[in-house]
Amino acid sequence: MNPSSTTPPNRIRRVRRRLSRRFSITLVTLSGLLVVGVSGYHLLEGMNFIDALYMTITTITTVGFGEVQPLSPVGRLFTIGLIIGGVSIAAYALGSAAQFVVSGDWQTYLQERRRRHMLEQLNGHIIVCGYGRVGKSVVHQLCAEKLQFVVIEAEAELLLHLRELGHLALHGNAANEELLKAAGIDRARGLVACVGADAENVYIVLTARGLRPDLNIVARASYEESEAKLLRAGANRVMLPSNIAGRRMVTMLVRPEVADYLDVISHASDLELLVEQITIAETSILANKTLTEAELGPRWGITVLACATRGRMNLRPGANTLIEPGTRLIVLGTRDQLQELIAAAG
Repeated sequence: MNPSSTTPPNRIRRVRRRLSRRFSITLVTLSGLLVVGVSGYHLLEGMNFIDALYMTITTITTVGFGEVQPLSPVGRLFTIGLIIGGVSIAAYALGSAAQFVVSGDWQTYLQERRRRHMLEQLNGHIIVCGYGRVGKSVVHQLCAEKLQFVVIEAEAELLLHLRELGHLALHGNAANEELLKAAGIDRARGLVACVGADAENVYIVLTARGLRPDLNIVARASYEESEAKLLRAGANRVMLPSNIAGRRMVTMLVRPEVADYLDVISHASDLELLVEQITIAETSILANKTLTEAELGPRWGITVLACATRGRMNLRPGANTLIEPGTRLIVLGTRDQLQELIAAAG
């Protein structure tokens, strides 16, 4: 990857520079022609400033309301030169406008402006670094969860594909600080580093952690020896796809019913069963109640799988387990059931 890859803000600035340059050339040339015209009429025809300015403007614009005084042959030749200069400037301005439209710069400018506005509106989103096999799966799951996200991808073809799908995507090296800032890392909920090379993921994690010490970062590793490096770089968690795939395949082989159950709760089958993490607020109606008193099962049809209190995970919560404020419940239920529980937990 090239750290200097083009980012949307840079593309907008480039288009703006082209527009500014064309406008500046037209404005400077027009101003110079006005100065020459006023000076020429004053020196050649002895006109005062107002008359000279009037003659210059009506000549350049080819309006031609009439001469304020009879012109000498030299004055008429000078006027012809001003007319040619005015027409040339107008032709240049129209040509620049036509070139801007035909070249598609205006579409690029408007699209990038719209994309940048959408990026600025993001809050609590996920930044996905890389759109390879793992990145595609991450994007698919984020879409299923209806979570906001932005993808950073270095390959132009993949970037175009993402934008054709309607996803927000930036072009360049995800280890570039400016690009991460453009992706709204200061407002992001988390970051997934899943480019193809472990070394690049290490650089991405290092850069992201430097910009956001409190950001939740999950990184992908291809090799086990890279896991420790990614954790030292600042990743909160590291995933090795090969290890996960191996464990899942063995489960399918020796415990097929368990594998089917995991498919149900992880792929949103017809029952739409989902596993969710819910934090109990101090003002919640569930706070300081036991699981029996909370009646999560009878009331909402929720199954409590585990709970975490004060950093300790209880994998076998019993009926008398107390739900303290700040407790994180790991629960199983349908989407509607979970939404009701989330509302009660807040």
